[in-house]
Amino acid sequence: MENMLWAFGAAAAAFIISALLGKFLIPFLHKLKFGQTILEIGPDWHKKKQGTPTMGGIMFIIAIIVSTVAFYVAKIATTDASAGFTTQQSKIIIGLIMALGYGIIGFVDDYIKVVKKRNLGLTAKQKLVMQFAVAILYLAAMGFVDDSFTTTIIPFAGAVDLGWFYYVVSALVIVGIVNAANLTDGIDGLDGSITFFAAIIMMLISTMLKNIGGVIESAALAGGCLGFLVWNFHPAKVFMGDTGSLFLGGMVCSIMFALNVPILLLLIGFVYLMEMFSVMLQVSYFKLTHGKRLFKMSPIHHHFEMCGWSEVKIVCVFSLLTVILGAIAAVLVYFGVVNLA
Repeated sequence: MENMLWAFGAAAAAFIISALLGKFLIPFLHKLKFGQTILEIGPDWHKKKQGTPTMGGIMFIIAIIVSTVAFYVAKIATTDASAGFTTQQSKIIIGLIMALGYGIIGFVDDYIKVVKKRNLGLTAKQKLVMQFAVAILYLAAMGFVDDSFTTTIIPFAGAVDLGWFYYVVSALVIVGIVNAANLTDGIDGLDGSITFFAAIIMMLISTMLKNIGGVIESAALAGGCLGFLVWNFHPAKVFMGDTGSLFLGGMVCSIMFALNVPILLLLIGFVYLMEMFSVMLQVSYFKLTHGKRLFKMSPIHHHFEMCGWSEVKIVCVFSLLTVILGAIAAVLVYFGVVNLA
């Protein structure tokens, strides 16, 4: 019960900060003319979104970091301040730094797009180099503070120490999820909603694993996303931009790795992965068939748009899918199928 009070406080603070920042940040972005440029390859009806302010992810980045740090420090101060800096506490801070690193990469990309008027922003190679650099530094830091970091759970097989191979796979997973979260940010409210429900599930799992850091961080993530959705739900008054979407991908990864259950990203992050693989399949099929398309448009949320689904319906269906698969992940943890304890 006490942990839930800390979680509620972190979520409420992040929600209030994120929502209030929108009141000031959106007019400021309008004044700076930091508007989104809509690509010609997108659905025609997205053209009316031209000029909507981007970089709105700054709102929840500030809210999540401030809320997490404030409530986690307060929790430590009131319970185990004399115990020193623990591995769990170190993992939370390292994870926040990683997520912020991805947010900075996204900010640079957005800045180039809206200020330098280069619509594609950073090149694909530049993004990947920076993203892998952040992932490698994060994993190195995690391995430094936790001697058992390379030991993870394989469902029905138990704890397995993968050694150096764990770092290779983890770097690929982190960069993959971060970019998948970026691809999910294509219609009003989608990325924020998916991450909100993922955060609720991660908070529940953190509670089961008695990881108060994960509880507070997940709660702050949920609150920050909800505060942003006040401004981003259809019709959006602001977009999160790569600034926000890369940060969200980093946050989800940081929490799951801190809990030592990254295997559950397959369920909790399924919608992210579905979006990413729909693009990969579309490109591969197009090349193999010399011009034919597997989907009407990718990422897959655009396919459903082209099929006549409204943006709100897509957000609701994809969110429900996240809740269902997230509930399965929580059940696996509850029954000890995925649990280091």
